[in-house]
Amino acid sequence: MKICILSDSHDHINLLDAAVAEAKAAGAEAVVHCGDVVAPSTLHCLEQYALPVHVIHGNNTGDLFTLGRLAARPARCLHYHGMDAALELGGRRLFLVHYPHYARAMAATGDWDLVCCGHTHKPEVMRLPNLKGTTTLLVNPGTVGGVAGAPATYVLADLASLAVELRTLAALPAQGARVAVS
Repeated sequence: MKICILSDSHDHINLLDAAVAEAKAAGAEAVVHCGDVVAPSTLHCLEQYALPVHVIHGNNTGDLFTLGRLAARPARCLHYHGMDAALELGGRRLFLVHYPHYARAMAATGDWDLVCCGHTHKPEVMRLPNLKGTTTLLVNPGTVGGVAGAPATYVLADLASLAVELRTLAALPAQGARVAVS
């Protein structure tokens, strides 16, 4: 199973939409968003892809009441988990949290196959040693929103092999435009 891992969209609907469109075209079967969506309406653009979307809030929480109401609608693909999430996807155990220091601590437990975070707007992929004597994959996809001049990035991950590919949107598109991913 392939998944799209992203974070820090900060209401940049066009970039969020472009990243998920490209990830789905590359075989993604689910989306995980590691926080800082801000306005829940930002997520409406993802409905067209009919993929399960797992989202947590970050430090720019926006309207959590509306986010909860959106996730509670019948037949919705949006799953809002609050400040963090423990998921099982594709036979793997995933933990989502916004803050990297919290993510490193969760990776150190060895309880998770993959820990995902955001917040720094800088992509980072690493294997960290854990208490069980193995390693845990830690992924920070950077900012899909291209915040503060950072490149707009996301990660395409294959859960079967735990292979990850950092992808960068080629350009900052105009509102509603689609872009290619390198």
